[in-house]
Amino acid sequence: MNSKIISQGILRSILILASVLLLTYITYLLQALIVYIVIAAIISLMGRPILDFLKVKLKFNNSVATLITMFVFGLLIFGLFALFIPIIAQQGENLSLLNTTELEKNTLLLINQISEYFSLNEEYWKNWISNQDLSSKLNLSVIPNFLNTLIGWLSSFTIGLFSVLFISFFLLKDEALLQNITFSFVKNKYENKLKKSLAKIRKLLSRYFIGLLLQVTILLLIYSIVLLIFGIENAFIIAFICALLNLIPYVGPLIAAFMMVALSMSSNITEDFSTVILPKSIYVFLGFVIGQLIDNFISQPIIFSKSVKSHPLEIFIVILIAGILFGTTGLIFAIPIYTAIKVIFKEFFAQYKIVQSLTKDL
Repeated sequence: MNSKIISQGILRSILILASVLLLTYITYLLQALIVYIVIAAIISLMGRPILDFLKVKLKFNNSVATLITMFVFGLLIFGLFALFIPIIAQQGENLSLLNTTELEKNTLLLINQISEYFSLNEEYWKNWISNQDLSSKLNLSVIPNFLNTLIGWLSSFTIGLFSVLFISFFLLKDEALLQNITFSFVKNKYENKLKKSLAKIRKLLSRYFIGLLLQVTILLLIYSIVLLIFGIENAFIIAFICALLNLIPYVGPLIAAFMMVALSMSSNITEDFSTVILPKSIYVFLGFVIGQLIDNFISQPIIFSKSVKSHPLEIFIVILIAGILFGTTGLIFAIPIYTAIKVIFKEFFAQYKIVQSLTKDL
C-alpha cells in the first residue's frame, strides 16, 4: 500500500513538472503574442479613465468613446515618433555647417605628425596602400543584409503595433472581456478569489504606472536643466527621449547616456574639440550620472516599494531573470507581470511559507 502511494506521488510530481516545463516552453514560443496581450491590457488599463469620462460626463456611447480613446493613444504614439524629427533635422543642419575643408586639413596635419614621429616617409604610405586588398575587406553583401534586416524589423513592428491596437480596442470596448476569458480557465469556486486578485492587480498596477510617470518627470527635469545650462539645442526633446529610455531597466540608461553625449557633441560640431566639445560633453555626462544616482537610489526604491510593494533586491532579481529569458521585452514587463503573479499566489497559495514571505506586504 505504501509503495503504491509513493509511486502515485512520484508520478504526480513528474506530471506536474512536465506540465510546468511544457507551459514554460509554450510561453517561450508564444512570447510575442503574450507581449501584445500584456501591452494591450496595459493600454486598456490606462485608457479606462478617459473612456469612463467620455461615457459618463459627455454621454458618448461605448463604441464612440472607445474609438476616441484609441485615437488619443494613436496621437500619443505619433507624437513620440514626431519628437525625433526636429532632432534629425537639427543634426543634419549641424553636419551641413561642418567645415569639411578644415576637417581635411586637420586630418592631413595629424597624419604628417604621425609620419614624422615614427619616421614614416611618403614611400611607406604608398606601399601600405598598394598592399591592402581592399576588395576583400569590403563585403558588399552587408548592404542587402542590412536592408533585409531593416525591412524585417519594420514589418514586425507594424504587425505588432496593429495587433496591440486591435486587441486594445476590444479590451476597452468590453471591460469584462479579459475577465471572462480568465474565468473560463478557473473553476466556479475560485471565481471570488480571482475577482479579488484582479481588483488588487488593477490597483497596484495603476499606482505603478503613476509612479513611472513621476519617475520620468523627475528625470525629464534633471536632464532638461543640465542640457539647458550647457546650451544644447532641442534640450527638452532630448531630455524627454532619454527619460523614456530609462523605463527599460539597465539597458535603457546606457542607450540614453550614449544618445545624450552624442547629441551634445554634434550640437557643437563646428566648435573647437578640446575647448568646447569635449568639456561640454563631459559636463553633460556628469549631469546624466547625477540624474541616474538620484533615480537609482531615491526615485526607484520609493516608487517600487510604495507602488508594487516589493523589495528593491527582489525587483533586481526578477528583472535579471526576465532579461535572461526574454531579452529586452522581459526587462520592460518584468515588474507588472511579477506583481500580478504575486497577487494571484497570495489568494490561491497563501498556505505556503515562501508565498507568505513574498506577499506579506500586499
